[in-house]
Amino acid sequence: MSEERPLEDLAALLEDETARRILTEIYREPMSANALSERCDVSRPTVYRRLEDMRRCDLLVERTRPDPKKGHHHTVYATNLERIVVDLDDDGLEFSIDRSERMADRFTRLVEEM
Repeated sequence: MSEERPLEDLAALLEDETARRILTEIYREPMSANALSERCDVSRPTVYRRLEDMRRCDLLVERTRPDPKKGHHHTVYATNLERIVVDLDDDGLEFSIDRSERMADRFTRLVEEM
């Protein structure tokens, strides 16, 4: 797992309504940038900027899927985010992110730990 981004970066991203809508949509099902643009009623450049912000915060995964109708491949995005926890204690705010893990990644980790 990558090093966590600063809390400020994550908070700024989650403050953005478009980013929250995109996260919600790709939590429900993996979607292409074009589909996200239509579903969220925002421009494709805006979708790509938010996806890049999410990638930097390690909140999504990209998958390549074949398009049987056109014979091409296209990229879809899915969130790997399960939960964000913010704890307040005497030392200040701390946060952690619980992420989902693909079955192939789980298997690899299991084999490596043997």
